Amino acid sequence: MTATAPAARLTSVSKSYHDNVALRDVSLDIGPGGVVALLGPNGAGKTTTVKLLLGLAAPTSGSVELFGQDPRNTASRRRIGAMLQVAKVPETLRVREHIDLFRSYYPSPMAAADVYAAAGLEGLEGRKFGDLSGGQRQRVLFALAICGDPDMLFLDEPTLGFDVEARRSFWEQIRGFVSRGRTVLLTTHYLEEADALADRIVVIDHGSVIADGTSAQIKQRVSGRRIRCTTRLSEADLRAIPGVTDVRYDRGNAELIVAHAESVTRELLWSDETLSNLEVSGIQLEEAFLALTHSKEAA
Repeated sequence: MTATAPAARLTSVSKSYHDNVALRDVSLDIGPGGVVALLGPNGAGKTTTVKLLLGLAAPTSGSVELFGQDPRNTASRRRIGAMLQVAKVPETLRVREHIDLFRSYYPSPMAAADVYAAAGLEGLEGRKFGDLSGGQRQRVLFALAICGDPDMLFLDEPTLGFDVEARRSFWEQIRGFVSRGRTVLLTTHYLEEADALADRIVVIDHGSVIADGTSAQIKQRVSGRRIRCTTRLSEADLRAIPGVTDVRYDRGNAELIVAHAESVTRELLWSDETLSNLEVSGIQLEEAFLALTHSKEAA
């Protein structure tokens, strides 16, 4: 693979499970280096895409390449690591035993000390996996994924169940991995996580890629601003205001995605004299994601 060749490539890939079409003519190149976030609603095709790239499934049509080879080749698999939600490891083994075992699978593994440092496991080497907290277990699974010093890492919901502090600490570990010129394919339901980590975001829905670009470019796909407020107006009343493109609720407050904040704000104040907690802000990645996937459903 040359320096400019993609680490992974899907070319006109479709995948069906009996009558269910999971992917529809998807073409996608993932270049070497950086973090690519693969986002989409449940059932959009994210898991199928990851399975194809890991060589755990074969496309119905089209081709899949990993470092220019079939993902099922041993040479390709030795260059990747994966941290998947379905991962299970023996709880009676100690952290050190897990790391030593996984390192033995690779011809040129990462040094054990470097694995512990990269995953934030110093001081936990002698602990049994079953005695670790949820966040510590996730760090062990991350360590196992990088034992082979992979060129590309697949992370499937890596911070699920983390508190805010643990999640941000884990982000630093991912950034450290990427700083060495490595590639990460990240799937996550935490849009803040994708916004913070990803150099590129690919949104997939109903088996097709519907958006592909930087976080800023994805946000630009959805024009307008967000208005958050406490109002007695009904959802139907809010949707009837000219310029309102979406309405949802969060902890008793209405959140409106609007084309022109000024005119909508004036209408809100005119229609509801009890209006309070008014906030106007720019579109966040979450709003852009919801607008893109909702518009796909409407189509």
